[in-house]
Amino acid sequence: MADAGLPAGWEVRHSNSKNLPYFFNAASKESRWEPPEGTDLDKLKAYMAQNTRKPEGQIRAAHLLVKHKDSRRPSSWKEQNITRSKEEAILILSGHQGRIKSGEISLGDLAQSESDCSSARKNGDLGFFGRGEMQKEFEEVAFGLEPGQVSGVVDTPSGVHLIQR
Repeated sequence: MADAGLPAGWEVRHSNSKNLPYFFNAASKESRWEPPEGTDLDKLKAYMAQNTRKPEGQIRAAHLLVKHKDSRRPSSWKEQNITRSKEEAILILSGHQGRIKSGEISLGDLAQSESDCSSARKNGDLGFFGRGEMQKEFEEVAFGLEPGQVSGVVDTPSGVHLIQR
């Protein structure tokens, strides 16, 4: 079996009810949605890309969302009442984009602490989705990206995003 980057005793399994991968430790019988502590996330990402079947007509993407006061719901897990302007949100996201492009940090690692979406706990991973499941502006950009490519700033009613396919 290929190296999934998981600590000893852990393996990747697939939930039939949620149609998502999860992590299982056979010795302790512990199961969890998030990778266990000590996981090499780069190896896990490569493993998942090679060993996860893509549903027909769907893509998998991750994103980093920065909300602003005019967002559809101007609050998040990080901030109860978001008061920044859209322009400030774009400036913040542009700074994140520079760090990602320079190779200083990955979108997933940055999303964990900086994204206003609850997907932050999963490195911004939104899982697989098809056309018509996401906001139009988001979907158009996501489906136009090549695997591994990161978008520029994408404006939607939820806020501004960087998207990685």
